[in-house]
Amino acid sequence: MLPTKQDLRSRIRRQKQAMSPEDVKIRSDALCRLVLNTEAYRRAKTIYGYLPFNQEVQLQPLLQQALRDSKQIALPKCYGREMRFILTEDLSRIQHRPIGAPEPIDDGPIARDPHGLVIVPGLIFDPRGYRIGYGGGYYDRFLSSEPEHPTIALCFDFQVLPRLEPEPHDIPVDTVLWI
Repeated sequence: MLPTKQDLRSRIRRQKQAMSPEDVKIRSDALCRLVLNTEAYRRAKTIYGYLPFNQEVQLQPLLQQALRDSKQIALPKCYGREMRFILTEDLSRIQHRPIGAPEPIDDGPIARDPHGLVIVPGLIFDPRGYRIGYGGGYYDRFLSSEPEHPTIALCFDFQVLPRLEPEPHDIPVDTVLWI
């Protein structure tokens, strides 16, 4: 019998929690360097990133380099079931919610670059770009409403499974990079 999404999520969460902060940092830095060398990054005027929680890949080095490269940075903020990306030049203007990912303090301006590179978080990925996230469907809804964005997912090697069975609403990312 195949494991359920919940079983897979539990297994991967345990593996992430077992990582040392140093290992997360070393692998995150290497993944950020990989993104910086992609054509998608070079072409993008806006990087739609995220702020990590629960041992996710740390994007701060990538976001800081994007600012130095004169790119715009947009970070997600949730309003009910809707997610908007807020432009920011100050990565310290963040609020840490009791539950969920950190998000910008500000409510605007909203990013409106239909070709900005979206870095998509998640728990589990396959090489074709399908993913299992945290169960809210925010990125699938966002990407279905703005389908022109190039997308990259970054993860640790144990988060990549040979094949996930997508559901009809699942939107694969263009590229999955892992270390």
